[in-house]
Order: sequence, then structure tokens, then C-alpha cells
Amino acid sequence: MRQAFGIKHFKMENDETIEQEEQELSPAQKFDWKFLFTSKWVVKNIPFFFFLAALAVVYIYNGHYADKIVRKIGESEKHIKELEFEYKTIKSEVIFRSKASELEKAVAPMGLKEQVSPPMRLDSTN
Repeated sequence: MRQAFGIKHFKMENDETIEQEEQELSPAQKFDWKFLFTSKWVVKNIPFFFFLAALAVVYIYNGHYADKIVRKIGESEKHIKELEFEYKTIKSEVIFRSKASELEKAVAPMGLKEQVSPPMRLDSTN
């Protein structure tokens, strides 16, 4: 049997040549993958398969951990905003209550009044 340009030539008993066209096969179709995946090869590569499985578990864990951290950051941002609003509210109340007119209203029930005359200076000359 001779092959030239995808045509097989068969020589018959009586020296007649029969030409038969052969389908062109790609290199992937010509290559037989079955002999690569033998049980010996699989057993030999079990540590690598375990490594790939561990790598997949670490990859999945990392994704879940990142999601958890993002959620915590969001909660912290909300808490910080709440504390910021609370701070601004308390600060405005303190500023409002520290005005002279508000202080006068707050101490009036205790009997304290604003001093109208200037303070007297006491000298001790003995």
C-alpha cells in the first residue's frame, strides 16, 4: 500500500491498482488519546490532582472570605455614618445650650441671675 496526497493505492493480486480517496484527518484526529490516560498515568498524577483540588478549595474560600470582608466594611461604613450624625447632633445641641441666653434660662430655676454691675475689686491691705 502506497500513499500519496491523500490517495491510497492498493495493489491487487492480479497487479491492478485500485485508488481509494482517504479523508484528510487533522493531527488531533490522528492522535489517539486513549493510550495517554492509562491507569498507571492516573495513579502517577494523583498528587497533582490533590494539589488542584486543594487549590480549588483555597480559591473558593478566598472568594467567600472577600465577600465577608466586603459585608463587614459596608456595615462599618453605616455605623460610622450613624456615629457621625450623632456627633453632629450632640455638637449642635452643646453649641445651642452654651449661648448666653440659653445659659440664663438654664440657671434661672436655681436663683442665679446675670450680673448687671461690674465686679468689685477687693484689696487686702492689712
